[in-house]
Order: sequence, then structure tokens, then C-alpha cells
Amino acid sequence: MPDPSASSIRAALDLRVAFARLRRRLREVATEPAGLSAQQSSALARIGKGEGSTASRLAELEGVRPQSMATTIASLEELGLVIRTPDPTDGRRQLVSLTDAGREAESGNLDARREWLVEAMEERLTEEERQTVLAATLLIEKLVRP
Repeated sequence: MPDPSASSIRAALDLRVAFARLRRRLREVATEPAGLSAQQSSALARIGKGEGSTASRLAELEGVRPQSMATTIASLEELGLVIRTPDPTDGRRQLVSLTDAGREAESGNLDARREWLVEAMEERLTEEERQTVLAATLLIEKLVRP
């Protein structure tokens, strides 16, 4: 493979930095229940998206030890945001799901993030710039497809 072009190197860096800043800003505007740690918030979001239904899967996704994730899940359960139930196919495992309060909390987060982003685009970008963002998202989707 030939050496990457300067534009590829620059675009990769700029894109990564911009996405990190966007992710950080979206976390700031979330309406999470008071006192949730970043780990708790992230686990709650993953459970809400259906990305992890067991402590071990969540630990793998989050890059933490299973024991750490078990502690996080226990704290979310204590807050009434998640519930653990036995896995019907493997009695040794427990499935983790959101409670009504957990779904409400996660839904509020999604709404707050969406509202902030829509408002920011309306206030800070022209219609032409918003169209450019739409075109860029298509290119980003092309990048991430297998």
C-alpha cells in the first residue's frame, strides 16, 4: 500500500478531534440523573441501545474488568435504573435491562442531545453548511461500512 496522502492524514486527525469534541459536548448537555458517573452513564446508554445484555458483554464493550462492570450494574440497580433477570438459556448468567425509570432517563438524554444539536446547527450554520454536513455524513457512513 502506498504512503497515505497528506490530506488523508490531516482529515483523519481533524475528524477524530472533531468527533471527540462533539461527543464530549453531547455528554455535557445530557440530562442524566444527578450523581451518575461517566461509567454508569455509558453503561446505561449501551443497555438502552441493546448493545450489552450481560455484565460480561458490557465489560467487553467498555474495556473494563467484569468485576468493575458488576459494580457499575449493581449501583444502577440500586438507583432503580436497571434490573437483572436470569438468562433463560443459561442459568449462570443474568440479563441486564432498563427499568421504566432507566428508559425514561436514557430517553431524556437522547432528547436533550438531539435538541442541543438541532439548535446549535440552526444557530451556527447556514443552510448551505447544513447541506454540507448532510453530505459529509454520507461520506462518513461510507468510511465505516465494511
